[in-house]
Amino acid sequence: MSSTPSPVRAAAPTHYENFPVASWLCPPRLRPPIAAIYAFARTADDIADEGDATAAARLESLRAYRADLAATARGGAASTRWPEVFGPLAAAMREFALPESLLADLLSAFVQDIEKTRDRAGYADRAELLDYCRRSANPVGRLLLHLYGVTDARSLAQSDAICSALQLINFWQDLGVDLPRGRRYLPRADCDAHGLAAGDFERFAPLASTAPPSAAIALVASEVAWARALMQEGAPLVHRLPGRAGWELRFVVQGGSRILDKIEAQGCDSFSRRPAIGPGDAPLLAWRALRMRRQSAA
Repeated sequence: MSSTPSPVRAAAPTHYENFPVASWLCPPRLRPPIAAIYAFARTADDIADEGDATAAARLESLRAYRADLAATARGGAASTRWPEVFGPLAAAMREFALPESLLADLLSAFVQDIEKTRDRAGYADRAELLDYCRRSANPVGRLLLHLYGVTDARSLAQSDAICSALQLINFWQDLGVDLPRGRRYLPRADCDAHGLAAGDFERFAPLASTAPPSAAIALVASEVAWARALMQEGAPLVHRLPGRAGWELRFVVQGGSRILDKIEAQGCDSFSRRPAIGPGDAPLLAWRALRMRRQSAA
């Protein structure tokens, strides 16, 4: 007796996340494509960042991953290397017409990360860092808006502001993790403005005996303020999205803002200790999400 095959679904998220991914707040119909987008991005990020592969090997894997994306977008067969990614993604692209270009932008950002880490290179200024965010974070928001059928310019710009803010928050949260690994996201122009050079940060990395100087603390405080301003710029979007999507986004905005609160609460020293959201933050996040005021959308 024949039966209808079950749809291919992406695996559930297994990595630590500050922010909800395909949570119960998402409409059930959209959970599979959201999970497929997450799996695509998370796997590419792991290729770029996890394990002990060489930069050359990582770049080669991402080239193969990009080729599989192109094949999937054409309706062809991907390779057999990542069936758990491209099976669900193919279904999502067919049903929801996900733009290949946005997914490709994510891969472009991962390639840039590998190359900059390999070369121990950083970012000249905030404009260059925001261009990275445009490809590493903003496509995720635009893909979600695409699923919800939201396409107006104002909503897209607010989504970009939120996603760039989330990416920056992740950078300032992870300074103590990234700097020892050669990942430099603090813009050189900002460092110069505070009298800091790239080599200065090695002296107060985790396990170092020297505490961060006041100039480094002031630098992080300025970056936190920048990220918060971007988040506030995009926050009115929560009132423009329909139903559950707006509530999901409220928790995303409040999750990012809570990390900024925690960085400030530890004296803007995220070189020595990484702040994170825990179960104890849930009531506060829910309260803040509930109280986000509609007049901010004006």
